[in-house]
Amino acid sequence: MNIVHGTWEPVPATRWEDGFLSGNGHHGALAFGDPNDERVVVTHHTLVRPNGGENARPPRLADQLPLLQDKLLAGELHAAESFTDGRDLQWVQPFHPAFQVRLRRPSDGEPLRYRRSVDFTTGVVKAVCEGWSSRVFVSRADDVIVQHITAADLDIALDHRLPGAPPGLAVGDGAVLTPEGALLTLRVRHPGSDTAYTGVTLVVVTDGRTTLAPPGARVTDADSVLLLTRVLRHTGELDTTPHARALRELLPAGEDPYTLLLDRHTALHRTAYERVTLDLDADPAERALPGSELLTRPDSPALLERLFAAGRYHLLSASGLLPPRLVGLWTGDWNTAWSGAFTNDANLNLQTASAAAAALPEVTAAHASLIQGQLSDWAENARAVFGARGVVAPAHTDGESGLSYHFSREYPLHLWTAGADWLLKPLVDHDETNGARNPRTAHALAQIALFYEDFLTRTDKDGHLVVVPSYSPENRPANASWGAINAAMDLSAARHALLTAAEYHPDTPDADRWRALADRLPPHRINADGALAEWAWPGLDDTYDHRHLSHLYGVWPLDEINPYDTPDLAAAAHRALELRGAENDSAHGHLHHALVAARLRDGERVAHALGQVLNGDFFHASLMSAHYPDRDVYNADAAHTLPAVLIEMLVQSTPDRLVLLPALPKAYPRGRVLGLRTRFGAELDLIWNPQETTAVLRPTRTHRVELRTSSGTRPLDLVAGEDHVLALGAW
Repeated sequence: MNIVHGTWEPVPATRWEDGFLSGNGHHGALAFGDPNDERVVVTHHTLVRPNGGENARPPRLADQLPLLQDKLLAGELHAAESFTDGRDLQWVQPFHPAFQVRLRRPSDGEPLRYRRSVDFTTGVVKAVCEGWSSRVFVSRADDVIVQHITAADLDIALDHRLPGAPPGLAVGDGAVLTPEGALLTLRVRHPGSDTAYTGVTLVVVTDGRTTLAPPGARVTDADSVLLLTRVLRHTGELDTTPHARALRELLPAGEDPYTLLLDRHTALHRTAYERVTLDLDADPAERALPGSELLTRPDSPALLERLFAAGRYHLLSASGLLPPRLVGLWTGDWNTAWSGAFTNDANLNLQTASAAAAALPEVTAAHASLIQGQLSDWAENARAVFGARGVVAPAHTDGESGLSYHFSREYPLHLWTAGADWLLKPLVDHDETNGARNPRTAHALAQIALFYEDFLTRTDKDGHLVVVPSYSPENRPANASWGAINAAMDLSAARHALLTAAEYHPDTPDADRWRALADRLPPHRINADGALAEWAWPGLDDTYDHRHLSHLYGVWPLDEINPYDTPDLAAAAHRALELRGAENDSAHGHLHHALVAARLRDGERVAHALGQVLNGDFFHASLMSAHYPDRDVYNADAAHTLPAVLIEMLVQSTPDRLVLLPALPKAYPRGRVLGLRTRFGAELDLIWNPQETTAVLRPTRTHRVELRTSSGTRPLDLVAGEDHVLALGAW
């Protein structure tokens, strides 16, 4: 294993947070690597616990909307606090683990020559010591968790007893012997619900003997043991016969099943993972360190190399059926913070921010799957809350329902209208990168535009449209309530959605109407501090100390505000960034800050924001991250967002522009990144050192772009199929 493309530890995990991870975007596996009592926690994207959220609907407030708008426009700054149906805060259904596959063997004392590792190129989590080994991966080809053990004697069971498991779970287990081996089942039904899930594990022994040892099986005198595991969520009873048969059919006659399964999986996983690599010319001795020791060296380029590789690996592994949750695809505890859900108003897009540039269309496909599966719910949100056509996205979802029902006085998330554009932006980036407009994305954009046609009916004294009510997640004006007027994010989102919908539907009467509507939106406001105001409505004062940077949506991920086309607004946005506090030191806040800083060409501010995370003890030994410093609250934001930050400081692109090394911190004077994708349809390799910078572009379409480097600006004519080598001198 190339240590840049993996990590390792010299001891087993004692906390589930430190367990190494594997996943295929459907199933997840979290392995402790304990030779005497190995535990592999099994997860699945569909596993959410009924809590009332499954029946919740959006508030029906449309008939009250005109009165609320009148009050806000008349200066009643707290009027939106009564724009509710009086319900208590309802959380979405919490994500939870399924069970752990537990393998006990007679203890040999302390393991000799022990090492556990995860290979990012294959997704194999491996633990080895004298007399024992375990290899685990989750197949992207066959959607099965594969575990291969070398041990003579083992007791094997499926164990639902994980931290935080609620009382009242109805649990049934079974074990039978088949010609292929023991078949273990575990059925768990949620209390007071017909919703259940069932785990099925086929145990195949090479030589040795298998007997039943309820609730599991006992293996003796074996050369090796192969376990194949799947989880199925269902309602009511489940006939496991066809699922057991499907596992047996994965066993080839006369061939080594583990090798065959691994080869099929690796053909898909390795291809995706190896598309992009980063090399910061790190010290080979530091590259060889275990992850936990490398994390104590926050200034080491080797640490950033490994976190970049781990971030892409975990992001790919968590994306398939759905994109990554707040916890990616993994948890060892039923009590996941914030329901382990998808927080759409910041976290989801931050986690998937690298997908287009880092050549992970699998991530974008998972993101699109979440959206397309919920568009009908988004339409109900628009009708119920705003009395409008089109769609409004929720700020919080469990992956099943896309309805806006999670809100409160302090978090009036049902007022957030920018969400659909924010969530569609990664799909637009993907289309630009690939040079083809997806019809489903085009349809969704048209639905957003229809919403704005119905919603944007109020005007100010200058004839500009007014976004009212307006919400800037998750902040409030210093002198008003959360529901306000003309939040900067709402203005940017409305303008972007209308213009982008027109671009996707250029030859329709709708396009002219949408462009005209966008032209009537007001400009951004610069406040008395010289900063881009979070609310472009006179009299609303900024609240600076907040973890979210919603008002800088026009800088990142949009291209509305940039140093080249809108230098005055860019300077105001930079001032807003300088004034922004870190509030509670959330990882997503620091890295969102870094992304905006990179777009504004402030490399030292990028370095400072990265340093807050790298010096704040945010990463577990697994290289999965935490939400707060000191590894407080397991959370994938930092792990998955960090690759996007590193890419943005090296390369930025639009359909018509390429910016090289816009925000490279001085701490990384040399390196190379290979395989990046640009939004004008070219693959890019970049190599830099203090003496010279070289870029190689491999365009898939003929196009002229503007090239910007530290030495100036010039046009660049690209020809499809022809490599372009750019020698750019010192950076």
